[in-house]
Amino acid sequence: MSMPLSAEAVVERQLAAYNAKDLQAWLATYAEDARQYELAGKLLASGHAELRARTEVRFAEPDLHAHLLQRSVMGNVVIDHEVVTRNFPEGVGTVEMVCVYVVRNGLIQTASFEIGLPTMGWQPA
Repeated sequence: MSMPLSAEAVVERQLAAYNAKDLQAWLATYAEDARQYELAGKLLASGHAELRARTEVRFAEPDLHAHLLQRSVMGNVVIDHEVVTRNFPEGVGTVEMVCVYVVRNGLIQTASFEIGLPTMGWQPA
């Protein structure tokens, strides 16, 4: 019997799958009943079907890429500060994000996000 991955390893695998736009690998990092929230508590998606639908749209963006600025880990909680390049109706831009992941049994149970305002034209190095 193998030990589950550390919380940090699970979130790193999730980030790599996100940047590869590999929906199956990305979903494999989330529990079947996982939930995504705004940091203030509003539910964004619940379960793999809703996570898939929400993320398929995002993965269709040709310039999508998350750049990790900083990561903090406290037990099973991982907090990432990222700059995400997106395709907005106005063009390519970025948003800052704080992502709080709670990992149990080797899978993300909840993910909560605070998303900044878009900055058009700037991209991280």
